[in-house]
Amino acid sequence: MHLQLPLVATLQVDVVLVLVTVVALWTRLSQLSYPNAVVFDEVYYGQFVSLYMKQVFFIDDSGPPLGHMILSLGAYLGGFNGNYAWNQIGAEYPNNVSVWSLRCLPAVCGALCVPLVYLLTLELRFCHLSALGTALLVLLENSLIVQSRFMLLESVLIFFVLLAFFSYLRFHNRPNSTRICWLLLSGASCSAAVGVKYTGVFSYLLLLTIASVHTWNVIGDRKVSHFSVCVQCVCRVVCLLVLPVLLYVFWFYVHLSLLNRSGPHDQLMSPAFQAGLQGGLSRITQGQPLEVAYGSQVTLRSSASQPIPCWLHSHKANYPVRYENGRGSSHQQQVTCYPFKDINNWWIVKDPGRQELVVSGPPQPVRHGDVIQLVHGMTSRFLNSHDVAAPMSPHAQEVSGYIDFNISMAPQNLWQVDISNRRAESDSWKTILSQIRLVHVNTSAILQLSGMSLPDWGFRQLEVVAEKHFKASGDSLKWTVEEHRYGISQEQKDREAELHSPTDIPVDRNISFWIKFVELQWKMLTVKQEYSEHKYSSTPLEWLTMDTNIAYWLHTSSNAQIHLIGNPVSWCLANLGLLAYQLLAVVYLVRRRRGFKDLPDDVWDRFVCLGCVCVAGWFVNFVPFFLMEKTVFLYHYLPALCCLHVLGPALVEHMHTHLLSASLRRVSCVCVWSALLLVFLSYRTFCPLTYGIPELSANQLQRLKWKESWDILLRRH
Repeated sequence: MHLQLPLVATLQVDVVLVLVTVVALWTRLSQLSYPNAVVFDEVYYGQFVSLYMKQVFFIDDSGPPLGHMILSLGAYLGGFNGNYAWNQIGAEYPNNVSVWSLRCLPAVCGALCVPLVYLLTLELRFCHLSALGTALLVLLENSLIVQSRFMLLESVLIFFVLLAFFSYLRFHNRPNSTRICWLLLSGASCSAAVGVKYTGVFSYLLLLTIASVHTWNVIGDRKVSHFSVCVQCVCRVVCLLVLPVLLYVFWFYVHLSLLNRSGPHDQLMSPAFQAGLQGGLSRITQGQPLEVAYGSQVTLRSSASQPIPCWLHSHKANYPVRYENGRGSSHQQQVTCYPFKDINNWWIVKDPGRQELVVSGPPQPVRHGDVIQLVHGMTSRFLNSHDVAAPMSPHAQEVSGYIDFNISMAPQNLWQVDISNRRAESDSWKTILSQIRLVHVNTSAILQLSGMSLPDWGFRQLEVVAEKHFKASGDSLKWTVEEHRYGISQEQKDREAELHSPTDIPVDRNISFWIKFVELQWKMLTVKQEYSEHKYSSTPLEWLTMDTNIAYWLHTSSNAQIHLIGNPVSWCLANLGLLAYQLLAVVYLVRRRRGFKDLPDDVWDRFVCLGCVCVAGWFVNFVPFFLMEKTVFLYHYLPALCCLHVLGPALVEHMHTHLLSASLRRVSCVCVWSALLLVFLSYRTFCPLTYGIPELSANQLQRLKWKESWDILLRRH
């Protein structure tokens, strides 16, 4: 064998792709540090970036942690230390904060969306001119530029969604040995999209649906061997189901590994979770005994995080003899749930068969099923319930600290310990780890946080009741020992002093990552935030015609301003493309039903694939917002808008090639180039509102108010 010289390597470069990529980077990255002030939702995301820099734990119910980690990576590379108070939109960044690095990664992701839609159009098997048209629409879309140039997450979400679909179609269209790499990339991108924002799950489900249809076709292809079918099915399951799940869990693993310090959202988590964070509860509970024993001094925290975390509490105040509605009470000592650390949160676990309120030697642990009494540490009142209606929840029993008024109302102060997360019937009651229910022995009612607030006579604290077993459910029934000491003082005065003196019995309470992951995921999905109406919130129907905009930034002394406002021409073309595709699809389907085949099979398949990716992509990224209770904004429509920008040029090519005569094709070419020119002119017109420069006069700004519903800010000098 003879080696022929010279060796020649051939490199193919798509010049158009390179050019649109360079221009996209320029439009997104140029003068990225302007304005040197906090812009709109940067005030929201910036707080989480600062917490990341300080490794402080937090919860954001709007999405998983990957998006915050990406923003924090840019901040870290720019040397940001987290010491900045994100408390006001428009506040100037100090000189030691690298604004460019804070905004760099979202801008890069936004820029890369342009070459991605170019490549995606090619994978949908349309020509390079259509791909160029798609790239130009995304390149010149003012709203996408604005959203990319700040420390926001929509551009990152769109990037991963486009990458997922491009990679999957590349896998589907390339029957070669390297195609599995594209499938792996698609699965990883799906996981990243969901990891940035929960709304990414809609696109992920769409991709899974398309992949399922393709897999079903492979199974039905008799030309493919049984072994090959099995291998392809396994590969798709692993890459598109198993890998995304594992990566999704991995984002949380990194999140929890980095954020190991106590923070502002600790109270939403269980005591066991909090005890694993540095500072906060772990500092308070360090050295506490593990097993609760008779004579233990404890604080009992409700497992319910709504309406607010709180502790079982009592104080020297009685229920009123009669309530405002005329109902009577027991007039005994109030028992409530108090949302702050307080000396009146302490209770003593008493053995009903012993008078002593101290721990014996050796300590006798309380186990599942044991009957106990709870004595309030500061007032020595027994936790009691009886057949008297609760003040705010008359269907439930009142819970009180028992006072003997000599009126023939005997105490009913026995409670059975039911450990709900026990592993065995003989499990002992453990600090931090055990979730218990306290079942009233006399009535079988369960101690419960009702969630109602007491009136002024109850100091606006939360009501605690005893609810009948068949009516009770949820976390409001469960209680956890958070702080725990072994009592050694029998006298009341000595005991009050002792409550401030923790014992020192080291014990490891670290819980596994999986327990933390499940709890954190559950809290993120179930914690309900109060969503109030925002000045710039909007409805999904307003997005279609862009009847709304968002003022992102206004200069403190001039008319320079930045708005999230779309390119009106490209927005209109997107809607026309959506309507045209739907009309064409209906006509084609009716005619095919009647036996007329207007298109060859390969062209029909391409047309259907275009609809599955673009029209269905628009649908799943738009319609769900009608069902959401949260406050929504114009930027939520941007992923759906990108799908329509891919649809339009491809649909024009389809009509130009298969529906128009030769004479009409020349007319269509003129119309297409005219439309692109209008898109560019519209982009240039709104550039001052996209970049904030140059500053316009009040009259110039007024002329940009193409719709009365747009909120353009005017400052007349």
